[in-house]
Amino acid sequence: MILTVTLNTALDLTYRVPALTPHATHRVTQVIERPGGKGLNVARVLAALGHETVVTGFAGGATGAMLRDLLVATPVRDELVETGGPTRRTVAVVDTTTGDTTQLNEPGPTVTAGEWAVFRDRFAELLDGARAVALCGSLPPGIHVGAYAELVRLARAAAVPVLLDTSGEPLRRGIAARPDLVKPNADELAQLTGSREPHRATRDARRRGAHAVVSSLGPEGLLAATPEGLWRAAPPAAVQGNPTGAGDSAVAGLLSGLVDDAPWPERLTRAVALSAATVLSPVAGEYDAAAYEELLPRVKVTSESEAA
Repeated sequence: MILTVTLNTALDLTYRVPALTPHATHRVTQVIERPGGKGLNVARVLAALGHETVVTGFAGGATGAMLRDLLVATPVRDELVETGGPTRRTVAVVDTTTGDTTQLNEPGPTVTAGEWAVFRDRFAELLDGARAVALCGSLPPGIHVGAYAELVRLARAAAVPVLLDTSGEPLRRGIAARPDLVKPNADELAQLTGSREPHRATRDARRRGAHAVVSSLGPEGLLAATPEGLWRAAPPAAVQGNPTGAGDSAVAGLLSGLVDDAPWPERLTRAVALSAATVLSPVAGEYDAAAYEELLPRVKVTSESEAA
């Protein structure tokens, strides 16, 4: 099974309105509720691809209970740890005229030292039997900034490949613990390395400790610095739609390729096709399965090792 960790889970609420106007009252035409947080999004895509998937992290309060109730209807196994504070909500307001989305994210509950200790024990237990683990998203209040580095070390000690997808100081600390893969976007990579030149920044991030670095270049695809060289993967054309969840789908594609022991070009092809298929999906954060199958043979992967 594949284990995904979401320390700051969320109850995702999407409101669709005909037009979003500041200082006005709006009539909502549709409300969608679903379990959220980066690791849960990754797990949902992995499950749709046919992988056995387990989620862990924290959930609490009435919103946490609603999140867990919604998980029951999915093929994802719930191993979330109870916390005293309420799980956060994220609110996306979609303007159906323009397609623009306005996002409001709550900070999350404060996690106590005792709750963190319970989670660490649960995480260590779940590593037994895991083929790969993904550590995803922000840290809720109360959890120390080196938490992901701690979890990376636990996964490495258990000989479980670990992917890290976070930002800021948690990424800086986590990458020094030598994860197998990190997947920052361009802004996160620039914050980590001080460079906005993709090749230089991606190689620099790898030198900081990661076995491989896959950088998201937005609509231009992915750039990967790996032990086998430097690779670029791009969709066949610019994709128009809602990018919500596209990065999480790319993470799912990379994990799927990792556990299948696929070569890097195939891993990147899956990641780019899933990301683009998520942008094309009519439901934010889900991927269009037909678009994914159509895009797979059309993703272009090139070796750029000479630039490494």
